[in-house]
Amino acid sequence: MKVTVKILLFAAVILLAYMCYQSIITPIEFRDTKDQREKAIEKRLVDIRKAQIEYKNIHKVHAANFDELKKFLTSEKLPFLVKEGVLTDDQLEQGLTEREAVKKGIIRRDTVWVAAGDTLLGKNYDFANIDKVPGSDVKFSMDTATLKSGSGYSVKVFQCGVLYDDYLGDLNKKLVANLKYKASKANKYPGLRVGSLTEINNNAGNWE
Repeated sequence: MKVTVKILLFAAVILLAYMCYQSIITPIEFRDTKDQREKAIEKRLVDIRKAQIEYKNIHKVHAANFDELKKFLTSEKLPFLVKEGVLTDDQLEQGLTEREAVKKGIIRRDTVWVAAGDTLLGKNYDFANIDKVPGSDVKFSMDTATLKSGSGYSVKVFQCGVLYDDYLGDLNKKLVANLKYKASKANKYPGLRVGSLTEINNNAGNWE
């Protein structure tokens, strides 16, 4: 009997030690995975914002969906200034302007038209998957709206984001629930996003 009790006590100690270890290591692993995923998501959201801003500069409205944004990035062109040569300090001191230098052939300034996506995000960018959360098949949600500023002006806005449940759902449920609860209490978006459909925030990311 005493042997059995000792075995049970030993097993209980081992179980308690394991539970204590898990209570410490689980939040650390969760945080590390969360930070790694969010770093990649934030970069993708910044890319989407960059594309949306340029889309609006040209079309006066944001792209209503990712199909429109992808078409813009792959099919439309933007002006790109090619610069060859710079004015020297001596030339600047002599009052030579860049316009005069171009006319004289001292330097070259030409405008060429380049695919929008290549200009904004680079030639090797995976435009086809810009709507996907990095490392998964989950897609970002995106929408547009028109808001009234404090001075009465109409301001076109967009929002693009992904929820905690969608990019952290395979991790510890309790820790994900804690994040959602904190966001709810603070009346904040329960995930990562750029822009907003309810406030004019200059397309800011909610982590910035």
